[in-house]
Amino acid sequence: MEWFTAPGYGLSRLVLQRTLAGVYLVAFLTAALQFRALIGSRGLMPVPRLTARVAFRHAPGLFRLHYSDRFFALCAWAGCAVSAALLAGADSLVPLWAGMLLWLLPWALYLSIVNVGQTWYAFGWESLLLEVGFLAVLLGNDEVGPPVVVLFLLRWVLFRVEFGAGLIKLRGDVCWRRLTCLYHHHETQPMPGPLSWFFHRLPRPLHRAEAAANHVTQLVVPFLLFTPQPVASVAACLMIATQLWLILSGNFSWLNWLTVTLALSAVRFPSGERQAPAAPLWYEVVVLAVAALLLGLGYRPVRNLLSRRQVMNRSFDPLHLVNSYGAFGTVSRVRYEIVVEGTADPVPRADGDWREYGFRGKPGDPRRAPRQFAPYHLRLDWLMWFAALSPAYAEPWFGTFVERLLENDRATLRLLRHSPFPPDAPPRYVRARLFRYRFTTWRELRETGAWWERTFVREYLPPTRLTE
Repeated sequence: MEWFTAPGYGLSRLVLQRTLAGVYLVAFLTAALQFRALIGSRGLMPVPRLTARVAFRHAPGLFRLHYSDRFFALCAWAGCAVSAALLAGADSLVPLWAGMLLWLLPWALYLSIVNVGQTWYAFGWESLLLEVGFLAVLLGNDEVGPPVVVLFLLRWVLFRVEFGAGLIKLRGDVCWRRLTCLYHHHETQPMPGPLSWFFHRLPRPLHRAEAAANHVTQLVVPFLLFTPQPVASVAACLMIATQLWLILSGNFSWLNWLTVTLALSAVRFPSGERQAPAAPLWYEVVVLAVAALLLGLGYRPVRNLLSRRQVMNRSFDPLHLVNSYGAFGTVSRVRYEIVVEGTADPVPRADGDWREYGFRGKPGDPRRAPRQFAPYHLRLDWLMWFAALSPAYAEPWFGTFVERLLENDRATLRLLRHSPFPPDAPPRYVRARLFRYRFTTWRELRETGAWWERTFVREYLPPTRLTE
């Protein structure tokens, strides 16, 4: 079928595939380095406890057949190796069918991880990586031109990501309609980056212009993705520029990089690439059959988009083939942070020798400037932001986290920037206190060197020790 492939999109596919492979590599590296403390056999939410109560059909994957920490590590590092090979272009060195299987492997491995990841993996960028990763299996390699229907499906995912995020903002928080949300967002977002302080201190009229531009990019520009070139490329480039702005202003895991990756499906690079050979019949049949399946499953995210009760970041099937997306339907006006402290004192007095634990990414020491971590994802730091919003978010894991600190658990301490206690002398008590944080002003920063000013609010967890 002559219409099956899209001439002129070979370079777009190449850049898209290599970028996606890089995101996969970061995702698997994050899993390999953090899983023991979070979901390992002695983790805060152990995988064996989940698999004992949840049926395979609700969360399929390799770890439903067998789980051990060693096996999980093997799968995570294997995912890193395959992703690195794809980043280097291994899929272009093998036949078409082998290249498709090579792309299927990281998708299956990461699906297995997400489906046992529980709260730590309950975010939109996990499902987005799986949805895009599955479509990448169908993109082919140098033996065939990029299939038109797959490029369309990638743009359709991008449309749902952007348009869904735009709608949830208009429906969710009045400050988006008043164009005032960015008065607060850069200060109260889950994990500020090194430039977030400066973004927060921009003039308020510019914040209003940012919010208005965001509405245009998310509610109007997505429709242009399905127009002829060069309009579709211009629309995609506008979305890429917006995502780069977000990358500069905060730490949002690989969400923004994945959105940039999706936008590449609509960009037609000027090139003198030769006409790709005709696609084999079996490949056309597979692509069209899977595309029909995905379009059939797509009615649920469409229904969600049109609903006044729209939900963000929900998967509609256990394979995460079609999902709903959205971000910051509501924006916090005040930032709260949990400060975790320990003491070796035999009696935990309020004025005792309490020493603060240091987290890698979340605000702690007011004089420590925010760091850049994305696209790498600090899962514990991110969940600590939710825990500060409400203890209900932390109920499944925070108590165990405190226990691990009282034990000086090595895997847990590796998630932190530093522990104030030597490995052979754990604290006798650990407590948590809630503080209100705000960015300092220009004058305060010059005079004190502090990026944050914090005020004690209340006790979050009273002094706790291990039971005898």
